[in-house]
Amino acid sequence: MRIGAHISIAQGYPRVVAYAAEVGCECAQVFAKSPRQWRGPAIEPDAAEEFGRLRQEAGIAPLFTHTAYLLNLSTDDDVLWERSIDALADELARGSLLHAAGVVTHVGNDRTANPARAVARVAEAITRAFDRLGAEHCDTRLLLENTAGAGSSVGVSPSELGSIIHACGFPPERLGMCLDTCHAHAFGYDLSSAGGWATLTEEVAEHVGMDRLGLIHANDCKFASGSRRDRHEWIGDGTIGLGGFEVMVCQPAFSAACVVTEMPGDIPVKDVENLRRLKALRDGCQA
Repeated sequence: MRIGAHISIAQGYPRVVAYAAEVGCECAQVFAKSPRQWRGPAIEPDAAEEFGRLRQEAGIAPLFTHTAYLLNLSTDDDVLWERSIDALADELARGSLLHAAGVVTHVGNDRTANPARAVARVAEAITRAFDRLGAEHCDTRLLLENTAGAGSSVGVSPSELGSIIHACGFPPERLGMCLDTCHAHAFGYDLSSAGGWATLTEEVAEHVGMDRLGLIHANDCKFASGSRRDRHEWIGDGTIGLGGFEVMVCQPAFSAACVVTEMPGDIPVKDVENLRRLKALRDGCQA
């Protein structure tokens, strides 16, 4: 299990690597452009290659990127849907250029409250995004992230994400899942307990497939399980607790997983401390 953090690219790619090494990252996640804009400056190929070389030298791998928050692949608004498809294709191209192992995305919201329509809509959007990019220009895979279930969000469970994944018909190396612990706990899987983890793991295996689990977002949850309130808390300080994360890092099913934290708080202390806590649990499990 490799453990890292989400890191800002505001000061440039070389600083990403330096910061990741300073706080103890073994892997990392970044935005490939601003998460609150549809478009961003092009990534220079030379800068991308240098970023990869620096990460290799520092031993920080794999890298993951996260798409902008604006995308809505399940919307019934055709204009927003087409724009989201274009944006997803761009995010996949950026991830490929950065040699990312995966591009993480939320799948959006469905105001029609029609699950079957939402699954079909998202699957078509994903297929069209890959088609627009072209297989020869895509060297990464897309990872669909589960949500906390607030409002009309789509992708709240392994079953729902699995339906989308299987509707696309892509192999595991092209399409998979990112599991967010805060979101799963807030939705109703009580990850403070071994039983909650067992239920969630069984559903991932049954509906998605463990070979499609590309990344874990390890975030504690500020609110109770089932609250459907997505507020991240430091590892051990929320309602999942250290005991819940100990179960996670000690599960054989997750032993080869990459884990990144997405924490509120001041840098670098938030990343230094949360990585330290997760590594201590992992190392204690292996002892």
